[in-house]
Amino acid sequence: MTTPARIKFRDIDGILLLDKPAGMSSNAALQSARRLFRAAKGGHTGSLDPLATGLLPLCFGEATKLAGLLLGADKAYEADIMLGATTDTDDADGQVLRRRPVPALERASLEAALGTFTGVLQQRAPVYSALKQGGEPLYARARRGEVIEAPVREVSVHAFELLDHDASRLRVRVRCGSGTYIRSLARDLGEVLGCGAHIGTLRRLWVEPFRQPRMWSLEALQALAGSGGEAALDACLLPLHAGLAGFARVELGADEAARFVLGQRLRGPWPVADPAGVFGPQGVALGLGRVGEGGRLSPQRLFRPPGSGQPG
Repeated sequence: MTTPARIKFRDIDGILLLDKPAGMSSNAALQSARRLFRAAKGGHTGSLDPLATGLLPLCFGEATKLAGLLLGADKAYEADIMLGATTDTDDADGQVLRRRPVPALERASLEAALGTFTGVLQQRAPVYSALKQGGEPLYARARRGEVIEAPVREVSVHAFELLDHDASRLRVRVRCGSGTYIRSLARDLGEVLGCGAHIGTLRRLWVEPFRQPRMWSLEALQALAGSGGEAALDACLLPLHAGLAGFARVELGADEAARFVLGQRLRGPWPVADPAGVFGPQGVALGLGRVGEGGRLSPQRLFRPPGSGQPG
């Protein structure tokens, strides 16, 4: 029996805009891409359900220092909401709990119902979710058959649009803030309509600041690796500064940059910002900082200097 060759991982920095396939967890998608790139360090910016497809930004190397900020970014989705049945997972991967007849629904009444789910909402998370209670994901407890009281959290839904509908399905687009569960929106909308509902398909369209993303599927990446090797793969990565596009920008001269990367505080003509992307000469991304009152810049997360091999 042949033992698979051990992967020799390497230091590589950048952001991959992965088009996650259906049926794969976000962590499994991350690990597949990480092995393909041989990235020594990697993380994703917020889970997509296994059923879901679409944009999953992956951060390699120094870009992992941005993952927490991207996790809190606004996002947009398109989804099919299936009417007439509720499931234990609030999507089509779950077991049906109850079926109910679907009333005749006019577009005006549907749009009015969707409108009640915009703004700042108190939303109950799905029982099958990665949220933790007592250090354990809710889905692990749900799979054991435990009775779970899922937490209610404040979320922001900026837009909930009806794209199309028929007798048993709604096609919708959602733009929302961090932490919003589209499955919960579907479940709660079904109760307002009186027939129950669950997510049939779900696709993430974009995550700030990647509004018009060039996404790469695992199959496309594997083909590139076969035809062009790692140089072709590396060309798919966005640089660190791409992840800072949505934040305030602080530009430093050579002397200031040298002090900043040593962790020193600086004072300058910068407006208050938290966080701020900090850049040195030639637009090199140096890290994240916080600008307080009086233009006082404090380093928060420093990026490893290119080619240094040393952590920032």
